[in-house]
Amino acid sequence: MNFSPFFTTLRISHYHTLKPNNPEPWFVKIVSTLFLRFTNPFNDKFSNYITHHLTPLLALQVIQKLNNPQLGFNFFQFTKQKFNFSYSFWTYNILLRSLCKDRRHHSAKFVYDCMKSDGLLPDSRLLGVLVCCFAFADRFDVSKEFIYDALCNNVDVNVVVYNKFFNILVKCNRLDDAVCLFKEIVRLNLNVDRFTFNILIQGFCVAGEIDEAFRFLNDMRSFGCYPDVVTYNTLIHGLCRINEVDRGRELLKEVGLGSEFGPKLNDVSYTTVISGYCKVGKMNEALFLFDEMVRFGIRPSSATFNALIDGFVKAGDVASALGMHKKMLLHGCCPDVFTFTSLINGYCRAGQVDYGLDLWYEMNTRNVSASLYTFSILINALCKSNRLQEAHELLRLLNQSDIVPQPFVYNPVIDGYCKSGNVDEANAIVLDMEEKCKPDKLTFTILIIGHCMKGRAPEAIRIFYKMLATGCCPDDITIRTLSSCLLKSGMPNEASRVKETLFKNQSTLLKKSYHQSTNSDTRHSLY
Repeated sequence: MNFSPFFTTLRISHYHTLKPNNPEPWFVKIVSTLFLRFTNPFNDKFSNYITHHLTPLLALQVIQKLNNPQLGFNFFQFTKQKFNFSYSFWTYNILLRSLCKDRRHHSAKFVYDCMKSDGLLPDSRLLGVLVCCFAFADRFDVSKEFIYDALCNNVDVNVVVYNKFFNILVKCNRLDDAVCLFKEIVRLNLNVDRFTFNILIQGFCVAGEIDEAFRFLNDMRSFGCYPDVVTYNTLIHGLCRINEVDRGRELLKEVGLGSEFGPKLNDVSYTTVISGYCKVGKMNEALFLFDEMVRFGIRPSSATFNALIDGFVKAGDVASALGMHKKMLLHGCCPDVFTFTSLINGYCRAGQVDYGLDLWYEMNTRNVSASLYTFSILINALCKSNRLQEAHELLRLLNQSDIVPQPFVYNPVIDGYCKSGNVDEANAIVLDMEEKCKPDKLTFTILIIGHCMKGRAPEAIRIFYKMLATGCCPDDITIRTLSSCLLKSGMPNEASRVKETLFKNQSTLLKKSYHQSTNSDTRHSLY
């Protein structure tokens, strides 16, 4: 390849470097162009010239000029191997940030190792970028390596870096690792703050280890940290998650009465306990707390009303649910999809499907988009009332929406048509269903029994084998129905083959299930 035009340009650029207002960009531009245009740009002809004029500072400008994380890394790697440059902190800072932003973790790790070999380490801000980048990529081991390198070399690490890492670990169900890191930080007498404790307390609450969460709460003050409303709301929510709602209420009361605790309770504090009581059916306690929060001047939110409405509906008290809906409007809270879905559910449970449909139309008027469960509740209720055409119409609306459907929405309609003897319509619905989601065990069961009731043995067998192919195992009722149908249709050999196939399939599924259970991960204790 002819390099002479570039050599001439290099000589011109060298001439320009001799001028008082030295245009170093000329040199940077030439080096960038050579690197982009040729696989071996700095051969023997140019190596001496480049060696004498390319500096780490100019190399940084080339990396910036290339304006591409991977190309910048390639040039960095080339200069390291060819010229053994020692780069400044700012070069590493720019390159590492660009590689992390582009999710080039392998290249970033290489640059970090070069940085260490040059006797440099990231500052707190760059460390935070590196730790989060690798943690989000599920490379927790590398994130911990960055932190331990900083700790061992007395780098002043901001507590925000730890907290970001703690937060990612907790969200990724790596609570053990978070606790080990916390112990190491404490051992080294490094700073932790209230946010550190809040993150770990939330991790324990999500894991159902509420006693450990309270132990961390008790330890906060010894570190000069004081719980805030987030701390207590997290603990209250953790208690309600494990159905210890009374303990949540006691904590609510304790925080509310003790001025020394500092934080003021908010609507989330009360709503969490109210929701907890609603879920266990203790509506009197939930109402008492609702009245208390209003009396204390804490304004209920839509979530508060939704919890109460849903609680009354599930308790079979539709009148109280409607009364709470009126209070919701009086308090200036707008009903949302959860409100309407709960009320529709209440009417449908009470057999008043038309009132449920009225709310459905009101939702549309208010431009409140229905959820999958709104569709499911109405479709199921319409099928129970033998209003299959209306249920089918709702299915069509669901298919036209952006909602991703599930088999449980289709199954009542398929079952309704099968029981009414219209198996062909049921088959058509299944075909529509398969464009959106896979049939489940109940779908296949309904179809097999439906075809058997119509005496369609060949079709029932086809569905049976399709069911097995998807990993679903028929129950005894399905097998008995299918075998009886085959015998009545004069197909005894096929009936025997079905039982034999089922036996083999059940054995395979049992072995698979046993293998999965023996190889599943078990969570180790924290201490």
